[in-house]
Amino acid sequence: MRRTSLLLLVCLLALPAATPWAVAQEVRQQIQVVAPGGDGAPIQMLPPGRQAKTGTGRVRGRVLSTDAGTPVRRAQVRINGPDIGSKTALTDTQGRYEFSDLPSGRFTLTASKSGYVSMQFGQTRPFESGKPIDLAEAQVLDKTDFALPRGSVLAGRIVDEFGEPVAEAEVQAMRMQFTNGKRRLTPSGRTASTNDLGQFRIYGLPPGEYYVSAQLRNMNMMIFDMAGGGAGGPTGSNQTSGYAATYYPGTASPADAQRVAVAVGQELGSVDIQLQPVKLAKITGTAVGSDGKPMSGAMVMLMPTMRDAMQFMPGGSSRTNKDGQFTLTGVAPGEYSLQVQSGGAMISAAGAAMSFTFRTVDGASDNPQAPQEREFATMSVNVAGDDINGMVVVATRGAKASGTVTFAGGIKPDGLNTMRIMPTPTDDNPGPVMTLGGAAVKDNGSFELEGLVGNRIFRMMNPPKGWVTKAVHFNGEDVTDKGIDFKPGQDLEGIEIELTNKTTSITGSVKDDQGNALKDYTVVIFPEDQTKWGLAQNRWTSTARPDQQGQFKINNLPPGAFYAIAVDYVAQGDWSDPEWMARAAKRATRFTLDEGAAKTLDLKLSGS
Repeated sequence: MRRTSLLLLVCLLALPAATPWAVAQEVRQQIQVVAPGGDGAPIQMLPPGRQAKTGTGRVRGRVLSTDAGTPVRRAQVRINGPDIGSKTALTDTQGRYEFSDLPSGRFTLTASKSGYVSMQFGQTRPFESGKPIDLAEAQVLDKTDFALPRGSVLAGRIVDEFGEPVAEAEVQAMRMQFTNGKRRLTPSGRTASTNDLGQFRIYGLPPGEYYVSAQLRNMNMMIFDMAGGGAGGPTGSNQTSGYAATYYPGTASPADAQRVAVAVGQELGSVDIQLQPVKLAKITGTAVGSDGKPMSGAMVMLMPTMRDAMQFMPGGSSRTNKDGQFTLTGVAPGEYSLQVQSGGAMISAAGAAMSFTFRTVDGASDNPQAPQEREFATMSVNVAGDDINGMVVVATRGAKASGTVTFAGGIKPDGLNTMRIMPTPTDDNPGPVMTLGGAAVKDNGSFELEGLVGNRIFRMMNPPKGWVTKAVHFNGEDVTDKGIDFKPGQDLEGIEIELTNKTTSITGSVKDDQGNALKDYTVVIFPEDQTKWGLAQNRWTSTARPDQQGQFKINNLPPGAFYAIAVDYVAQGDWSDPEWMARAAKRATRFTLDEGAAKTLDLKLSGS
C-alpha cells in the first residue's frame, strides 16, 4: 500500500464513528491535495526543516514513443533529488521538456503517460532501475531523452459461480518478487475495478509475466465498515457464503495460481476469473482495556497473515460499541491477525505521521498536540468457515522504549529535532500500526517510543547531512540488525543509536571482456557473511546503475567484507534473493571496506 493510501486510511479510520460522511470526504480531499500521488502529482517533498536549493543547471530532452518514434505530448516528466524534492514538467507538442534553475547534484528522472509504460531515464528493460544523472553547477544536459513503449494490457471478466458478472471487484496484477527477506507475490502496476458487466482492464504494464488476483473487498467498503459504528443496534441479514480472494484461473491459493505473459504493447483480453465461493464466518467479541473497562469506539481490523502473497486489505473491519463489543461479518477462511486499537491510538499515530510528513520548513510541527495513551491488542485467528463467538481481547499499552542518539567523536551537529527514529518490524505481522511517523529526537539527543510489540529494528530517518547510523546498542549488545523483541507492557531504557560522519563510498567503472568501457550495466554489492543475506531492511546490500559518464557510485555501506558483481541485467528485487547471491558470489569480486573509506572498483561484466 502506498504511503498516501495508508495515511488516508489511518486518518479516516481515526475519525469518531459519528463523524458525518461529508467531513470524512473533506479529510480525504485534503490529504489527496498534499500527499504524494501516483503518476504524477506536481508536488515537492523534502525532509523536514530543509528548503529546496536552486542553481543555474538545466536538464532537457524529449519523450518519444518506441514504436513509431513520434513525440509523446503532455507526458509527465519528474525529476527527484535530495536537494530539490520532486519537480514535474509536461512535454509540449514536440515531446520536449526542460528543468531549469537546478543546483549541482545527482538526480533521477521518470517519464509517464497513460497508455505507456512509465520509464526511468536510462532504463532499457522491464523492472530495471534507471540511471542517475550527475549535474555540475551551470551545466546544461541536452538529449536526456526517453523512449516510452506502449503499455501491455491485461483484461477479462470476473464472474461468480453462476457465471453472472461481478461489479466493483478489485483486480490486481502481481509479480513474484523477493521483498524484505522473502519471495512472495507483490502487487505491480495499477489496480482495476470491474464495471457492471464484470469487465476489468489493467493498462500500462511492462512486458512480463504476471499473476492476477480478484477480490470483492476494497478500500471504500472498509472505510464504510469502520465509519458505520460498532456492534449493537439494528441488524440485517448476512450471507453465509461469499468469495475469497481468487487467483487466475480460479484458485484461492497463491501457490496454485497460473502466470500470464504479455509482450510489449500486447493486450491479453482473456484473463477471466470465476470467484471461488467459500463459507463465510462471523466473529463476535469484546475488547477490554488494560484497566479492565470496555474499549469504546476502538478500531477492529482482521489483517491477513502474509505468506505467499502481500495483502493489504483487511478481511474484516468494525468499531466497538460503548460496551466494547464488536462484530465482524463475512469473514472468508484464512489465517488472520485480529487487531484492536483505541481511537486515541489511531488519532495519535495519524497525527505523528502527518506532522512528520508535512512538517513546516522551520522544523516545527503543524500538530503539536501531545500524543494520547495508546492501547491495542493482537490475537491470531484461524477462520475455517464456522462462526467464532465470545472472544475476549484484552488490550495493553504496548512496550515503551527510550534512549539516546549519540555521535561518534562527540561532535553534535545541528538539526537534531528533524530526525525521526523508526522502529521497523522484522516480521510479516507487526501488529497494529502504532508507530506511524516514528519518534522525534529531542535537542538533547533523547527519544521515546511507545506502542511497540514484536521484534523491531531501529532505523534513522532524516539524519543530519553527512551522518549515518553506525550501530544500535542495547544491554551491551549490538542489535543493529538483530533488533529488540518487545513484550506488551514492558519498559526498556538505555537504547543507544550511534551515528558517524565517517561514511563510506564506492565508485568505479565496468568493462567488457575486450576492455571496452561500458555505460549500461548494474552493479550489486552484498556482504560476504551469508548470515546477512536474508536480513529484513538489509543495510548491507546495495545496487547501482551508471551515470552518463559510465561511472557507478554507492554510498554509506557499513564497513566489512563484501562481494561486488556487475551484470547486464537483474530485475528489481532479485538481487536481494539469497539464492541469487549464492550464484553471484562464485563470479564476484571480493573486497573489504573500512570505516570512512573511499573505495574504487574496476569490474568486468559478468553473465547475469
